[in-house]
Amino acid sequence: MLSPAPTVLLDLDGTLIDSEPGILSSCHAALRALGHAPEPFGDLSALIGPPIEDVMRWLLERYGDDRVTEAVAAYRADYGQRGLFASLPYPGVAEALRALRDAGAQLILATSKRREFAQRILEHIGLDDAFSAIHGSEPGGALDHKPELIAHIVERHGLAPSRCVMVGDRGFDVTGAHANKMRALGVLWGYGTQEELEAAGADGLVFEPASLAAAALAMATA
Repeated sequence: MLSPAPTVLLDLDGTLIDSEPGILSSCHAALRALGHAPEPFGDLSALIGPPIEDVMRWLLERYGDDRVTEAVAAYRADYGQRGLFASLPYPGVAEALRALRDAGAQLILATSKRREFAQRILEHIGLDDAFSAIHGSEPGGALDHKPELIAHIVERHGLAPSRCVMVGDRGFDVTGAHANKMRALGVLWGYGTQEELEAAGADGLVFEPASLAAAALAMATA
C-alpha cells in the first residue's frame, strides 16, 4: 500500500549539516595511514557528497596510489572515532524539520554516508527524532549511489514518487531523484553550486533554511 502522506527525503552532508571539517580531517588521517604526507587540500567542498570511495580515489591519484579499499577503511576508522563529531547543523535546519513534521510530512534521511555514521551524527546533534527512517550506504557497497538508494527507500516504505521530494545540495541528489520519477529541490547553503544544481535539472532552489519547509511541502503536494 502506497503511503498517502507527503514525504520529504533529505540528504545529510551540505543539506542538514556542515560536515566538511570532520570529513577533511579524516581524509588526511587516511592518507597518513597509507604512508603519505598530505599537503593542505585547499577548497574541496565540491568533493563532499559523492561516495567516499570516489573521494579517496581522486585524492590517491595525486600520489599515484590505487589502494582505494585500504584508504576507505582507514578513513572510516578515523571518522567513526572522531570525525563525525565535528558535524554541526546549519542554522535554521532544526526549525525547518520541525515545521515539516508539524505540517504532516514524513521525513526520511537519504545519504550516501554510511547509515551507521548518519544515525550517530543525528543522535549527536539531536535531530534523529525528526525522521521516520534513516537510510544510507551499507557495508559491501550496497546503496552507495543516490539512484539505487532512493529506489530502495521508495520500495521499502511503499512511497508514491509523485508525493515525494528529494532535498539536497548536489547534482547527485537531483539525478537520483529524477531516476526514480521524483522531483528534486536544491539547497544553496551547502557544497554544491547553483550552476551544478540547475545543470542537473533541479525542479526548484532554496536559498535559506527558513524557506525550506514551505518549498518542500509545495513540491511534494503539487
